[in-house]
Amino acid sequence: MARRNIFQPPPPPSPQTETVHAESRPRFPNTGPMSGVKSTLRDLSSNAIRELDPALIEDDGPRDRLAITDADVAELAESIRLHGQQVPIMVRPLAEAPGRYRIVYGRRRLQALKLAGLPAKALIRSLTDEQAILAQGQENSLRVDPSFIEKAVFVSELAENGYEPAVILDALAIDKPMLSRMTKVARTIPGEVIRFVGPAHGIGRRRWEELADAARDHGLDLVDLVQALPPAAAALPSDDRFAQLQSAATRATTPAAQPAPASPGLTVKDATGATIAEVKATPRSVTIRLGQGDAAFTSWMRANAEHEILRLYRTWKTGQRSD
Repeated sequence: MARRNIFQPPPPPSPQTETVHAESRPRFPNTGPMSGVKSTLRDLSSNAIRELDPALIEDDGPRDRLAITDADVAELAESIRLHGQQVPIMVRPLAEAPGRYRIVYGRRRLQALKLAGLPAKALIRSLTDEQAILAQGQENSLRVDPSFIEKAVFVSELAENGYEPAVILDALAIDKPMLSRMTKVARTIPGEVIRFVGPAHGIGRRRWEELADAARDHGLDLVDLVQALPPAAAALPSDDRFAQLQSAATRATTPAAQPAPASPGLTVKDATGATIAEVKATPRSVTIRLGQGDAAFTSWMRANAEHEILRLYRTWKTGQRSD
């Protein structure tokens, strides 16, 4: 009988033997360390990037940007055509519509992909509404931030959709005072006006607050102000449209300059009560109008006006020096 070298590994089992062994293994419940491994594998699978037809992705829900047009993303679309989509978008499956998805973040990229006619590279995650809002806000904080007014509109939409303040604060990484300011602006300035102005990336919180305060404190109808702007204003860049509107609001809240009240005139009379002259003063001049009661005095004054004015001036100067 041949002796087996104990230092050599045993021969591999035959497929039939392996099948029997596999079937004879006891089955354990999905608990313990193996459950954690399976959960990790599921998470890794959920992070896989897939290509989706953009038509299957719905773009509704709270928006952190104002309306995006093809013109807004034309340059991005061309870049994607040339270099491909470098950063995936995130979507979540729609439970009520299998095979369809809702955007979590990447709305500009999605619009550009639609314009370019290309599939969307997407990270598909099953998220709750709160988790989706947090992911949306955090992604924007790592990339180019939306403008102040876009954030304010986003905050207002989240509040109207019933999200708790704590979720909104975490999603946008802001504090309570900033949340209050954003809410005030979004509720005071009509949506029609905000859409006219656009994102206005160069206009910060302070100027938007000033416009909201002017509208509230003075009862301004900002929609009327927008409609009263020259038609050419609509073609200006977004920041300039805001400047036009703010200038109109300033004019509407600044009282018209009133002329300075005229000084009361001085009437000079003689001992008999006859008017000799009337003196009227303005901030820039003094006018002396001689009366018609004594024509001889009027003629004398015409002849001696220069001499008499100089005499009066010297008398005044002498008094100035003595003071």
